[in-house]
Amino acid sequence: MVTGPPGAGKSAIADRLVQLLHPSALVSGDDFFGFLRNGAVAPWLDEAHAQNTAVVQAAAAATGRLSRHCHVVYDGVVGPWFLPDFLLAASLTHVHYAMVLPPLEVCLERVRTRQEHGFTDSRAAEHMWWEMRRADLAPRHLISDQGQSPTEIALRIAHLVEDGAIRHP
Repeated sequence: MVTGPPGAGKSAIADRLVQLLHPSALVSGDDFFGFLRNGAVAPWLDEAHAQNTAVVQAAAAATGRLSRHCHVVYDGVVGPWFLPDFLLAASLTHVHYAMVLPPLEVCLERVRTRQEHGFTDSRAAEHMWWEMRRADLAPRHLISDQGQSPTEIALRIAHLVEDGAIRHP
């Protein structure tokens, strides 16, 4: 699982990571939020908790089913507080959890300058960055972005997965 706030580079990293695995599949959490239509609540609002739980569970179920066939990389905003629900819905005993957390300014600049991406709300991105930053998470799961390319970060995550270093629980 490659997670982090908007603008962290999750999708680019997850895309590179899935290319390193064979056979493999990429599950995009954004796609599952895209299924929502009338009455959808912005996922970063407190009142969206039940909706977010349902969407994460649906994405997790797809991840779990695919994992019976191939390596699966999940790309999406999944805070550590959602991991128990994710594992249960996916019928998995564990995931390899990598939270990419570049500096706030980097995330906000990426969100601001995005093209062909539906999410451009800087205030919401900042809110989610702080939620991720304050999360109760073992440091081994934090992947710092120190100006490395998505490919370099994906290779690092692949090694951490291979070593079992970012396995949860």
